[in-house]
Amino acid sequence: MEYIKAEINSGVGCITLNRPTTLNALTLDMICQLTNLLIDWRDNSEVEAVAIRGCNKAGPFGDFCAGGDIRFFYLASTKKDKSLSDFFTAEYRLTHLIYNYPKPYIAFMDGVVMGGGMGLSQGASFRVVTERTRMAMPETNIGFFPDVGASFFLNRCDNNIGKYIGITGQVLSGNDAVAVGLADGVLMSSELHDNWDLLTNSRLTKVSDRINKLQIHCMNLKDNIHTPSWFDPHLILTFGQETLGKALERLVESDGEWAKKTLQKLKERSPIMLYITFKQLIYGQSLTLAECLRMERDLAQHCFYPTHPTRVGMSNETIEGIRALVIDKDFSPSWNPKNLDDVTSEMIEPFFKSPWLPSEHPLADLK
Repeated sequence: MEYIKAEINSGVGCITLNRPTTLNALTLDMICQLTNLLIDWRDNSEVEAVAIRGCNKAGPFGDFCAGGDIRFFYLASTKKDKSLSDFFTAEYRLTHLIYNYPKPYIAFMDGVVMGGGMGLSQGASFRVVTERTRMAMPETNIGFFPDVGASFFLNRCDNNIGKYIGITGQVLSGNDAVAVGLADGVLMSSELHDNWDLLTNSRLTKVSDRINKLQIHCMNLKDNIHTPSWFDPHLILTFGQETLGKALERLVESDGEWAKKTLQKLKERSPIMLYITFKQLIYGQSLTLAECLRMERDLAQHCFYPTHPTRVGMSNETIEGIRALVIDKDFSPSWNPKNLDDVTSEMIEPFFKSPWLPSEHPLADLK
C-alpha cells in the first residue's frame, strides 16, 4: 500500500498521509519518503507551496497523524534493531527541514494530531485545525518524553501551558490549540474538502492569493475561540517552578480540584521520565530548535539504549510503558523507581549527557 500520496496541482505540492488503519502512524520509510519529497519540491520551481493532510478509512481528512509507530518501537527495541535509532535521527531531521522550509507549508490538522504528527505540523507556516482535532504530546503516558521539537514549540506557549501539556499529556481540542498558540486558524470539518480544492486546484489565481484567502477565512473563525476548559490560574505558578519537585509541592499544598486531578494524573506516569521531561522543557527555554533536537536525540538514545550505570540492567521505562498500554494492555506499568519521591538527581543527570562527541552527533550539522 502507498502510505504517502503526493502530487503537484496548480503550483501546490499535495501530500496525503495514507495509513488510516494506524491513524497514519509514521514508519521510517514514510519519514524518508517525506524528507526526499520535500527536498525535491524545495528545489522545484513548479512547486510554490506545500499542503499536507491525513486521511481515515472513509477518505481524505478525518485524522492527521497519531505519531510514530510505537509497536515498531517495541519490537525494534526488544530485538536491538538499529533501525529504531535511525528512525529518531530521520524524524528529527524532518522536523528541522519543515521548520526551515523556504516555501509556504500548510498543515491541515484534522482529527488526531499527536507526537510525530506535531513534528509534521508545528513548523508549518500555517496550521489549520477543526472541531474534530484532538491534539496532544502524550509521550509521558508510555514512559517517554515529548520529542520532535517539543522542547522548542511547547515553550512558545504562554503562561507555562506548554510545560503542563508536555508533562500531563493533556489532549487539546481545535479551539484549545488556537488558544494556546499551537494552531493558527480554524475550519469546520465540513469545509475541509472545498478549501483544500480551492488551495490546490485553481489555475485562475496565484498560489499566494489562494493561501491568503484560506488564511483570511480561517482567521475569521477565530473570533469564537475561548480559554480551554482545563485551564486553571494555578497552572501558571505551579508549572512555572524551576523543578518538578517544587511544582509537586505546590500541587500537594493546594486544595483545589484542578490540583488534585493533576497530581493524580502525574502519579500514574513514570516518575523518572516526568522529572526528565520537566528538565528537558526547562532547558528548551534557552535553546535553538537545532539544539533542542540534539538534546531530544540524546534523550531518545538513552531511553532505548541505556548505557549509564543507574539504568543498565533495569527495566526500560519506555518499553515497559508501551507494553502496558499498547501491547498487553494491562494498564499496569511497573515503573522503576515506582514513586516520585524516590527519583534522585543521580538518576536524571545521565540522560542529559550526550552519548556522542559533538562532532559525531547524528544531528551535528543542523543549524
